[in-house]
Amino acid sequence: MRRQHHQSEDEKVADLTPMLDVVFIMLIFFIVTATFIKETGVEIDRPDTETAELKKTVSLLVGVAPDSSIWIDKKKVDLRHVRPTMERLHAENPKGGLVIKADSASKVEKVLAIMDAARNLGIKQVAIASEDVK
Repeated sequence: MRRQHHQSEDEKVADLTPMLDVVFIMLIFFIVTATFIKETGVEIDRPDTETAELKKTVSLLVGVAPDSSIWIDKKKVDLRHVRPTMERLHAENPKGGLVIKADSASKVEKVLAIMDAARNLGIKQVAIASEDVK
């Protein structure tokens, strides 16, 4: 004889597949729309200013350390390789500008060399990061 199994009122099972689909779609949405914080890879003491403005679109972030070493994308870059590195990163996001995070103790010559390389690449939006003292 075959036993028939009937579900009682307490044994109802809910199908979780639609809920999992929604969770995965939300996860994909948050991953795609997330903004990632760019870092230079070196600790920098930015100079103070009272007229700082927030830049919305930044595709390149270049750091100049206290010893005037140049850091791009968490890697120390020689001055001769600044332009090719910036060119490669700017090609990935051509709409954004350049922000230079220069330490207060760094040499101005390095900052000017980075700005010249940016101008040669056609990057028009160049800014120097600072601390807002407001």
